[in-house]
Formats: sequence, C-alpha cells, structure tokens
Amino acid sequence: MNQPLWLRVRAPFAAFRWLQAGVYRATSPIMPYSAAWGLILNLAHVESRDLAATRKKASPVTLTRADAPALKLALGTTQPSEKATLYQQLHSYPVGSSGKELAKRTHGSKYWIAPAKRELLVDLDMQIGIQSPDEAFPARLRAGLRGDLDVPRYGLPFAGDNDLLFDRIELIDDPTPARWYTPVAAEDDQRRGSCRLTVAIDRRDASRTEAPLFAPTEPAAEPPAEAWRWCPGAPA
Repeated sequence: MNQPLWLRVRAPFAAFRWLQAGVYRATSPIMPYSAAWGLILNLAHVESRDLAATRKKASPVTLTRADAPALKLALGTTQPSEKATLYQQLHSYPVGSSGKELAKRTHGSKYWIAPAKRELLVDLDMQIGIQSPDEAFPARLRAGLRGDLDVPRYGLPFAGDNDLLFDRIELIDDPTPARWYTPVAAEDDQRRGSCRLTVAIDRRDASRTEAPLFAPTEPAAEPPAEAWRWCPGAPA
C-alpha cells in the first residue's frame, strides 16, 4: 500500500443525492465515498464503466466494471457546507398506469412533470485521503490532474449534478484539520451530524447498495483509522 495522497476539493455549489422520490430531494452533507471513488478514477483517466456488458445485456443503466481498481478513502470537511434549497420542475416516471391519460395529450413529450424542492450544498470544501494497492496509481493521478495523460477521460468532473462544477481540485502535501467521517457504532448512535454515505453502488440491484451510517469527528489533523474505507470493496 502506498503512502496516502491528499486531495482538496472545492465547489461553490454541490449536491450528492441518494436514490429517493417525492417532492423533497435531500443531499448528503459531503461527497460520499462512491462519488469520491468515481471522481478520482475520472481524474486518473481510469474507465470505471463496463460499456461492453451494458450493451450486451441491454441494461437500462450503465454497469460498472467488475475489475475497476479499488481505493481506500477517507473523507473530511475542511469547512462544513451550508444547505440551501431551490424549486425546480422535475420530470419523473409514474408508477403503474398513473397519468397515462396525460401521455396522449403531450404527443410523445414529457408528461409527468411536477415541482420539487431540492437541497444544495453551498461552499463545499472537503479533503479526500487516497490509498491504492497499485504503486503506479499516485503518479497516474498526478499526471491526470496536470493534463499529461494522452488517454481518453470520461466526461467533465462535476459536483454531484452535471450543472454544478468544481472551482478547484488539487493535491496537497498534508491534510489540514478537518471533520473526518467515521462509522457510527450501535452503542454510539447519538453522534450529531450522522448520515448515510454510499460506499458501493449496485446499479442493477439497489437493495445491494452499501450505505453505512457515518458521522463527523471533531476537527483533527489526520483521519482516524476507522475513517478509511475500501471502495467499492476490498481487493481480493
């Protein structure tokens, strides 16, 4: 295992929403492990999508490579973000035959549109600790951040929603004091700021998605041992 890399990520607005429905759409208070894993692979120009399997199985969702590299991550907020809300017209998919009479009136256009209230994080400022069993990965991540890798990279890094972009993504020499997220034990279920953070997402079966309960620590210079989690799982 190589020495940890420290990535500081900042964005004026961000939103990291789990699978949810209804007129109120909440956000996690920090980028979850699964999103951080995807962002880091994207920065290192490592493809995490299994496009061949997606096409072969005619999957309605893009599948993840079974051999995508695992990373050990720790997450912390340098400064806690504020939460804001906005109203937005959202297109959703009705359950069963609800609203089918509306479909005829729109002549093939979207017909199930309703206002929803969505949470946003304001002034995201967080740090990500990164460890990889691949000794070449740190150099690849550095080269990717410099724009020195002459290989394709998927899309533009965004802060949860594809219309919310990062201001700055940079490697730092050492972490600064942060509130690191650690698992909440059953006997310690009164910790403030607790939330569920996705560690591994199963796109074919949402019931197999892993989202343990975490809570922030008091500010500390480095993450405690229990803050480190393998994403999407420990390597074989």
